[in-house]
Amino acid sequence: MKPERQDWTDRENDLLVADYFAMLNAELAGEGYNKAGRNRALQQLIGRGRGSIEFKHQNVSAVLKLFGQPWIDGYKPAFNFQSTLRDAVWRWLSAKPAWPTPRSPDVAAATLAEPAMLDVGPSPTQSNEPEPEELTKAKELLRLFDIAGRDAANRVLGAAGEQRVFCHEKATLRQFGQSALADEVRWVSRDDGDGAGYDIASFDAEGRRRLIEVKTTNGWNRTPFHITANELKVADERRSEWVLFRLWNFARKPQAFELRPPLDAHVSLTATSFRATFPT
Repeated sequence: MKPERQDWTDRENDLLVADYFAMLNAELAGEGYNKAGRNRALQQLIGRGRGSIEFKHQNVSAVLKLFGQPWIDGYKPAFNFQSTLRDAVWRWLSAKPAWPTPRSPDVAAATLAEPAMLDVGPSPTQSNEPEPEELTKAKELLRLFDIAGRDAANRVLGAAGEQRVFCHEKATLRQFGQSALADEVRWVSRDDGDGAGYDIASFDAEGRRRLIEVKTTNGWNRTPFHITANELKVADERRSEWVLFRLWNFARKPQAFELRPPLDAHVSLTATSFRATFPT
């Protein structure tokens, strides 16, 4: 038997990535698929061995984790991937900017009357866990790809996350016997527009205001996010009320943590654009 070629072509990478996403889409939809059968079909298509394809699928999982996207549970991320595979994954994601499509935020309110409350845990900087080894690679990718920008531009994802937090706040207040306050929770960004500097106007169990800015990702808890100058301004002006509610792993099992001002105590804030004006 001839030794397998070492370098994967763009065509081979694109076919493997498409095959991976076909399986991932089925998994996210709760549908079954034949992993071994798909591997055999891909072997015939690209002329690579079973083990090579399996490992390359693990590489795709690693790239997706670093890109802040869900990945196939059965393919443990392997982070020693080549840049050509990384680029193939980004090509696929760039061609489908709204992937994966979450449940529509226009679902009838009756179906969301009593959703389960979200699992709100500590932020990555407060969990006392060591930084994962792959964080260095994630930072490297940030310099090459606008991962946070993809989430920010996905309006369906953003609206779905806001809806989930809106329902969570209502359910939490009702659990604490604050049904009257629960009825006063407002989805501000939907009803009044995006200019307020927060998305949800809610309350804590003692009746104090909570001005909640929601940031949603399908990725892991360390996936970066965009925040506007206006949001930072409101956070600074209303420190006792404003809170950033970070939703992560949204496509599978939404989890969350909260950050309170000043945000630069929790995250590194990097300017990504500047306003240019002509002198008068």
